[in-house]
Order: sequence, then structure tokens, then C-alpha cells
Amino acid sequence: MKNMKKVLLLSLVCSLLLTGCGKVPKLQNGEDAFVTFKKGDKEHQISAEDVFNELKDKYGLEAVINLIDTYVYETEFADYKEKARTDAENSVDATMTYFGGEESFLEALRSQTNFQTIEAYKDYVYLLNLQSHGSDEYTKTLIDDKEIEDYYKNEAKGDIEVYHILITPQVKDDMTTTEKSDAEKAAKEKAQEVIDKLKDADDKLEEFKKLVKEYSEDEDTKDKDGNLGYINIDFGDEYDELIKEAYKLKDGEYSKSVITTELGYHVIYRNASKEKESLDDLRDEIIDILVDRKQEEDSKIYIKSLKYYRELYNMNIVDDEIDRQYGIYVNNLLTASTDTEE
Repeated sequence: MKNMKKVLLLSLVCSLLLTGCGKVPKLQNGEDAFVTFKKGDKEHQISAEDVFNELKDKYGLEAVINLIDTYVYETEFADYKEKARTDAENSVDATMTYFGGEESFLEALRSQTNFQTIEAYKDYVYLLNLQSHGSDEYTKTLIDDKEIEDYYKNEAKGDIEVYHILITPQVKDDMTTTEKSDAEKAAKEKAQEVIDKLKDADDKLEEFKKLVKEYSEDEDTKDKDGNLGYINIDFGDEYDELIKEAYKLKDGEYSKSVITTELGYHVIYRNASKEKESLDDLRDEIIDILVDRKQEEDSKIYIKSLKYYRELYNMNIVDDEIDRQYGIYVNNLLTASTDTEE
């Protein structure tokens, strides 16, 4: 109990206060003094024990969970620590740039969250990365060979080479609903123009390439004749509908109707295809896809993974109050995820 108190107290005080951790005077009863008062003959002290009990009720559970998971996940996934840290650094640096620099980001951090330093926030993102990786690894244990084989047989496909033309609706936030609707309609009609022009072309691919330069608003592919390269079903969520339609085409065919994605309106041309790779070659990729699918289907997997790794290390919360709070906390998370599914 004493050790747990010291770890919790030091963690909370050193992270919440920017005064450092120096020598702590002792009270007459042997407890560590945290704050002392003196005015004339009157003296008063706030002990480290007092502070611990106060902080434990308000912030104790969160601090303990962070300490637990940092130990468990850094131990279990030692080979992932460097990537988790690098990704956290890059993510926070990108967010800092978005906010206009360190000073403005720190101001937003302090006003909108409980974090007082950028380093503390980076540690938080770092731990989230470890927990997310742990969730993926835990989910992999729920996937058996039959699921992998069934996916390979029924869903895995060979790569296909696809060209596209993207028309983006010129919608602005300050537009009225009618104006936005008109902008969407104009973009879709423009995409239909492309299809109409392709109908009469002798060489569909060459005509498609010309139309890319005239119509496409995808700056990343416009100078490549609209070529998306060889793609597959996991090309990107924003292209889901495009990919689904592309697999319905044969090599040398183009889409006869406008394809709508979250990016805008597309016309596509399927140019070539490759044979499906072997199961052994695709196994890891299939597992990653099944991991995403299982996590989407069961929102409780993330919570279950946290419990699993904590229990794997025989975690035992000695403090009765924190243990009680932890039980309620986990139960609430599981209940909340069940309600979300319904």
C-alpha cells in the first residue's frame, strides 16, 4: 500500500505541478510534509498523506491506469516502443504546426485539456499508440485459419490498374442549401459529359487521357493521365465505391455511369489486371483487413484487449478504493460500448 501511494503521489504531483520534486520535510508524526503554514504562533501542515488522499479521489484512477498500462505495454511490446514514440512525436508536431506553433498549441492544450506541458501530451499519445497496437495484436488472436482461407477464396482479388477523372463540387460553407444542391448537380452533370464524350471515341484510353487534362480536378493524378496505379480493395476508404465499381469492369472498359465518393464524382477506366497472389503472400494483408473488420463489428474488443494485457501480467490493485473505482470504470466502458452497438 505504501509503495503504491508513493508512486501515485509522485506521479500526480510531478505531472500536475511545475515546481519539481525536491527534498520533503518530515512532520512530527513521521509523515512527509507537503505544505506548511506559519503566522505568529500558529502553525499548520498539509501532509503528503493528505494530498495523496485528496488526489486519489479526484485523479487517482486515471493516474494509476496510465502507470499500469505504460508498464504493461512497454514490457509486452518492447519492440514497438520506438515506433509508438516516433509516431507520437510526429503526430503532436503536426498538430502543433496546425495550431501555428508551440506557444499557441500549448495555450490551446492548457485551456481545452488537463495537460500542462507538450511533453505530457506526447506521453499520452505515445501510450495511446501502444494501446492501439495492443488491440490489433489481441484481435489477431481471435482470427483463425478458416477465416483467413475463406476471405482469400471469396474476397481477395488481384490488383487492377485504374485511371480516373475527379469532378469536385464547388460547395462553400456560406452557401444556402439550394446553392449547395446546385453545385453538386453541376459537378455530376460535368462528370456525365465525360462519359458522353467517351461513347463516340475509337480509342477509349487515349480519349480518356485527353479528358483527364480537360476535366479532372485531382491534382495528384492529373499529370499522370489520371492513373491511380495498381490498386486493390484496401486502397482507401474514400475510394470504396470507386474500387467496387472498378472490379465490375473488364480490362479496357470505362464506367457508364457517374461514381460518387466522399471526394466527389468520378469516371473511371480499367486498363489492366494482375493474377491474385498466393494465400501465403497475402496472409498478413488479409489478417490486417480482418482485424479492422472485427474491431468495427465489436466495439468492445479494445476494452477487452486492455483487460487482457493487464490480467496477463497479474495486475492486482492493492488499494481498495482505487480497485473499486477501476471495477466501475471497466464495467461502464463495456456497457457504453454495448449501448453504442445497439
